Amino acid sequence: MKALFLFCCLLLSVFPVKADDLDTTKVRQVELNEVVVRSFKQNRDLRLEPLSASSVTGTAIQNKNITGIKEFSSFIPNLFMPDYGSKLTSPVYIRGIGSKINAPSVGLYVDGIPYFEKSAFDFDFAEIDRVEVLRGPQGTLYGRNTMGGIINVYTKSPLKFQGTNASISNGTYGAREYALSRYAKIGEKFGYSLSANYNRNDGYFTNLFTDKKADDLKSGSGRIRLEWQPTERLSLGLMSSYDNSRQGGYPYAVCDSVTHRPGDVNYNDYSFYKRAMSTTGLTVEYKGTGYSLSSKTAFQYLSDHQGIDQDFSPASIYFAKQDQKQKMFSEEFNIKSTTDGRYKWLFGAFGFWQGIDNTVIMDYLSAAYSSRKLYDTPTYGIAFYHQSTFDDLLVDGLSATIGIRYDYERASTDYLSFKDTEEESKELDAFYSKLKFSQVTPKFALQYMFPSSGIIYATVTKGYKTGGFNTSFEREEDRSFRPETSWNYEVGGKHPFLDNRLRAEIAFFWINWKNQQISQSLTVGSMLNNAGRSESKGVEVSLQGNPVNGLMVQLNYGFTHATFKDYTDKKKDKVYDYSGNYLPLVPSHTFSAGADYTISNPCSHIDRILISANFTGAGRIYWKEDNVVSQPFYGQLNGKVSATKGFATFAIWAKNITNTQYTAFYFEMGKGLAQAGRPFTIGGSVAVAF
Repeated sequence: MKALFLFCCLLLSVFPVKADDLDTTKVRQVELNEVVVRSFKQNRDLRLEPLSASSVTGTAIQNKNITGIKEFSSFIPNLFMPDYGSKLTSPVYIRGIGSKINAPSVGLYVDGIPYFEKSAFDFDFAEIDRVEVLRGPQGTLYGRNTMGGIINVYTKSPLKFQGTNASISNGTYGAREYALSRYAKIGEKFGYSLSANYNRNDGYFTNLFTDKKADDLKSGSGRIRLEWQPTERLSLGLMSSYDNSRQGGYPYAVCDSVTHRPGDVNYNDYSFYKRAMSTTGLTVEYKGTGYSLSSKTAFQYLSDHQGIDQDFSPASIYFAKQDQKQKMFSEEFNIKSTTDGRYKWLFGAFGFWQGIDNTVIMDYLSAAYSSRKLYDTPTYGIAFYHQSTFDDLLVDGLSATIGIRYDYERASTDYLSFKDTEEESKELDAFYSKLKFSQVTPKFALQYMFPSSGIIYATVTKGYKTGGFNTSFEREEDRSFRPETSWNYEVGGKHPFLDNRLRAEIAFFWINWKNQQISQSLTVGSMLNNAGRSESKGVEVSLQGNPVNGLMVQLNYGFTHATFKDYTDKKKDKVYDYSGNYLPLVPSHTFSAGADYTISNPCSHIDRILISANFTGAGRIYWKEDNVVSQPFYGQLNGKVSATKGFATFAIWAKNITNTQYTAFYFEMGKGLAQAGRPFTIGGSVAVAF
């Protein structure tokens, strides 16, 4: 019956294009213009800014069947987001800069709202208008300071899109996805949208001990968005979303001691991750004479609960539980010039408060006691930033940009630890500690714009990430970690060719940073420590083309050579020198090649057929500082075929068509443990728009 049900879904599935997408997916002479993007921060088209950036439209996201932020890994040059564990484990790396635990080194904004915790990063994509990835520090333009770059996600505006959309998708491994949205305007000045989606799957990996899937998932979310433009100068926006997910996580298996390939998942206690998250943001923009003001106020609440069989074996040795509650409030204010003169400027101020209450319980089952640790860690900070651009400096087309930022941040932690037995609860440790950080980070850029709209540029930017507190440590000196800083050097060029049918971009970068924050495994858990000095250098190349009507091709490649220049680590009175080794969790290559071909009116029964195929690759990835275990380069082939008739669209999609076997994550905790990558999946969907 399951096979028959899936077959029926596939027959019903060759069409998910929504009403608002019908216009944007028409065959055009030059479809490259779809990626023209302007936001409040950038005065010009993003492709004409002196930075390495990628923009993916909602249509392209739909064509590639991208359903979550982790699936962007390898589609964007030098962006890597490993998909392992649960939604709690969502590290992001750009150009080798990233963080596996604690605060992220890459920022995420959704409709202008900053997401502070990596545990909030992994959410289901629904009603996405576009996604931007800006590589390198962006502290002179954005409120939340990040070293690696910024990911901007924009949902669809009810003033731009109207209609009702509904879709259903089914696939192998029990995959189900249901979505419903409504976009409407009341008059010409007020618009609203309501959307909801539900996603589930049975899991990909079977736990031999329980004979059940170890990584099942159920998640649902809803969003409301209101936009009001009472006058030509004033506009207001309100966005509020709620996300709830429950999943089995951590399908880790013991690795073969020679090949380091994961075996079968086999442990006795079901591991899980539950998360509830609400996010609300208010945006106010005012256009004055020669200037524009913007205010973004945001509040986010996240509550999650994790349970994990920490020994990952059939024996009852360890079981870890974590309860976390996060409250985040932020305010960002910007004022910028809007004149067409040679001088452009932007000033910004950003403030935030974040409170985290964290309880970690480790059950030592074989010893019949538990350790309980309580952390109350409030953090607040303020930043001021400015950027000036001088156009036509000395000669026509030459521009210079100067920016500066000041950060002040203060964190404290109130820590208690207990040993609990059946007979008593004994306090083991308690301390209260404060940390404060401040830093000035400048930016310099030169850019020359050709009459043909191409540019060449060079930038120098200082990056900075604050220190903080570890939630796991074995020595008193490891309770906290220091800030890290970097100098980022970049030269690049962007240019259209063949009457704008082809656009090419290239960037070379070199990053030199001190006190890099490195994740280290403990007997139980992990912590951050500071390396001495590291560097990362590489190149990014992107090509987009529309060689003939209906055909769009994309090629993206990133190369990163990230190494420790000076790093020694002392463990149990033994010193390990990792100088010269590659940084862990940083693929040396990211590659993607894809094509979307649209056939209009192939017959009287079909209005449009879309064929999309893409290949992504990543590697080599070293898992630890010692560089003993690594994942060689691997690739995956994905595809989708859809057909549209009137208001209905049906599609068949497939991921990892070649069933490539690879390791998604590897770590050591007394033994080598790893998670295998997801296998071949196939499914179908049907969507209607009216």
